[in-house]
Amino acid sequence: MLDVLFVTPGNAHGIYQDLANDYSAIEPPTWALLLAQSTRAQNFTVGILDANAERLSAAAAVERIQHASPRLVCFVVYGQNVNAGTVGMSGAMEIAELLRSSPPHFPICIIGSYVQALPLKALRDEDSIDFVFTNEGVYALINVLALDSFSPKDLAGIRGIAYRSEDGSPIINPAESIVPQSRMDVDLPGYAWDLLPYEEKPFDLYRSPLWHAEYDTSKRSPYAALQTSLGCNYGCSFCMINIINRDDDDEVGVASNYSKMRFWSPKFVIREFDVLASYGVRTIRIVDEMFLLYKKYYVPLCEILSERDYSSELRMWAYSRVDTVTDPELLKLVRRAGIRWLALGIESASQAVRLEVSKGKFQDVDIRRVIQQIHDADIEVMGNYIVGLPGETHETMRQTLDLSKELCTSGWNMYPAMALPGSELYRDAVARGYHLPESYLGYSFHSYDTIPMRTETLAAAEILSFRDEAFLEYHSDTRFLNRVENRFGVEARLSMREMTKVRLRRRICEGNSD
Repeated sequence: MLDVLFVTPGNAHGIYQDLANDYSAIEPPTWALLLAQSTRAQNFTVGILDANAERLSAAAAVERIQHASPRLVCFVVYGQNVNAGTVGMSGAMEIAELLRSSPPHFPICIIGSYVQALPLKALRDEDSIDFVFTNEGVYALINVLALDSFSPKDLAGIRGIAYRSEDGSPIINPAESIVPQSRMDVDLPGYAWDLLPYEEKPFDLYRSPLWHAEYDTSKRSPYAALQTSLGCNYGCSFCMINIINRDDDDEVGVASNYSKMRFWSPKFVIREFDVLASYGVRTIRIVDEMFLLYKKYYVPLCEILSERDYSSELRMWAYSRVDTVTDPELLKLVRRAGIRWLALGIESASQAVRLEVSKGKFQDVDIRRVIQQIHDADIEVMGNYIVGLPGETHETMRQTLDLSKELCTSGWNMYPAMALPGSELYRDAVARGYHLPESYLGYSFHSYDTIPMRTETLAAAEILSFRDEAFLEYHSDTRFLNRVENRFGVEARLSMREMTKVRLRRRICEGNSD
């Protein structure tokens, strides 16, 4: 019998609509892999069920869970994007509810960003959940698995969880510590790659974003993602990434209260790259929110990677702030290491809007010059923009789109600002009485039910309509298409034509008010 089965839920079509068929990425379950390796290092028997990658129905997932017959079913609901921990709850709850209604009954818990932000609300709303973890859960999970049973009496002594008392009322226990910097290599000792489905070619199940593969579908798989650090030192109001570091027992967690970073050693991370290389994986995402922030960590890693035989074959991408990639020599090193794309959070053309959400640190950086330096280093840019932030107007949204077209990067994302649970925007939206999504899918950037946060002057439907029209305008722009064709070939240009044929339907833009 397994001690714990880690389940990664699906519902790709609900989250992405028709983009799920050919265009959305299929991400590996990074946190399930980390937790599986951590718990089995403590001699627990573990398994992973990736219902998302295998495209399992809820019924098929339940059948697989029942066959595995674990002592504990643990849904890991993070994903690689900031909103994924919330939208992934839709698939998790579909499986959990069906599992609960189908004997035998297994104890069910969740680790993920939504339940970290709103642990008591999650328990009040979802009868199928027995308990949740209030931060990354590494130590709390080990302590839970050491119990003989998962009764309310036993769970009462476990720090870092919220659970149901004997009368059914939700209780949040005192916080458990997160893995400290000094224990990263020891207590989070890598990824349980061998537990992925399809043992011989497990990474063929996963596919990168189309742009990451240089708009070539044949390069999207095999695909993997890994982290060299956890957390972020900044506290942007629209982001909830730091909720993983939560260290209190308040009913509602706000990520900007827990800003901190922890790192694995470069030597340790290289070992994981070597494992992926042995599987033939060359398309890799570095998940860190701030990969190019601290030179003492990323420079040694890039130097070692650049010396690997496989470095010239790598197609990697990583996140960076705009103000940390201004050194041309460092950019050359990054490129030699196999990083061909940098994803930059440009967010808004308006300095006033950036200052509203704590993005003012790079207000004096010449964004145009930075983009040119990156391009000169033979690195492509995924430009990330947000519309609908506090202080936004129709004019500032248009300025952001115009700036993005001027920068003309080979990758482009524009998101409507979302009041994600765990972010300051969520707390502020609740205080202002703004209409928030009533379903988990409402927090998806691409779903039919999407409801972004309104501003003082813009309705949610106006913001969402602008974003969708901007997507089509940018990806149909002749200058952008010429760049894509010159860099990646005529087939890449044709793929843009096909992608823009997929139109997203939006409930609030079909006559319903927000």
